Amino acid sequence: MYRKIMNFLEEWKESNHRKPLILQGARQVGKTYSILEFGRLHYENVAYFNFETNPKLNETFEENISPDYFIPILSHIAGQTIVKEKTLIVFDEVQLCERALTSLKYFCEDAPDYHIIVAGSLLGVAVNRSKFS
Repeated sequence: MYRKIMNFLEEWKESNHRKPLILQGARQVGKTYSILEFGRLHYENVAYFNFETNPKLNETFEENISPDYFIPILSHIAGQTIVKEKTLIVFDEVQLCERALTSLKYFCEDAPDYHIIVAGSLLGVAVNRSKFS
């Protein structure tokens, strides 16, 4: 099924000024489907992390969230090597882990070659929490 958002995602991927992308919207509208289909079509592999179905992921973000430290850990959890520009990293239901949202800042500043999309249905609530950086 083709969705209009695919054009936007393709432009994002090719942008010289790409930053981690935050997709927010109502529940059950196809955010995850669109992201995973985009990843399947445009990347060699997709490293998918769902904070709702795997709550232990939150513990992973409690330590150092520097990309250099964190990418090998994410690779281990995903069971695949995360390669710059060839792997799409997806954090789904990211509103359940404030530190995962904070990590986007460091990916943007220190590791812009990693392609990251996060999705969540209650991101507005999560972003307005006092601990969010």
